Amino acid sequence: MEREKLVVISTVGHENPEKATLPFVLATACQSLDADVVMFLQSSGVALAQKGEAEKVKADGLAPLKDLLDTFMEMGGTMYLCSPCIKERGISMDDVIDGAEVAAAGTLASEVMGAKSVITY
Repeated sequence: MEREKLVVISTVGHENPEKATLPFVLATACQSLDADVVMFLQSSGVALAQKGEAEKVKADGLAPLKDLLDTFMEMGGTMYLCSPCIKERGISMDDVIDGAEVAAAGTLASEVMGAKSVITY
């Protein structure tokens, strides 16, 4: 049986800790239900994939973002970073966590078309 696939698009960074963390809460919960999850970070959300940035994000009542992000990657999640968004912010691939990939609109469109569900934060 084919696994369900969820695409989560997150456009929020450390400026809103709660909204930056919630996509990873959902993503890891879906992974625990054996779903394939693709996280696509756009806009200021791309900064969360920079080394050392997730440690700075903590929302009251939620698990630390760093822990959720690590769990997401350890459970086989796919993380894409919007190529124009990282370019605009001067983020190089040397600056991002292991496992993150750069992608553009074509990749996002393909992932969305192949997913059962898509959620945007």
